[in-house]
Amino acid sequence: MEAITIIEKELIETTHFPSKEVLKTPEQIGQRLTQAKKASTLGNSVKHKVKIVFEDSEGKKMVETTIWGVTEKYLLLKKGMSVPLCRVHEIIIN
Repeated sequence: MEAITIIEKELIETTHFPSKEVLKTPEQIGQRLTQAKKASTLGNSVKHKVKIVFEDSEGKKMVETTIWGVTEKYLLLKKGMSVPLCRVHEIIIN
């Protein structure tokens, strides 16, 4: 199992994201979008934080933050930060 580095959300701004999709199947991609939309709804209604497991050019990382919006290509976070949806492995909603 590959190690996951926990980072602060402020470090996302300095992260380099390749453009390749990290998930393997259309079903996984659909489930990720469903989770992203649910997390965005929770973020906007009750400022609920989630854990986002993503992969940048250095490996897997995890950040705990609020998702404020979801577009076709990005998770939108605070202060104009974003994570490419294609680089997200998992969104953990507790």
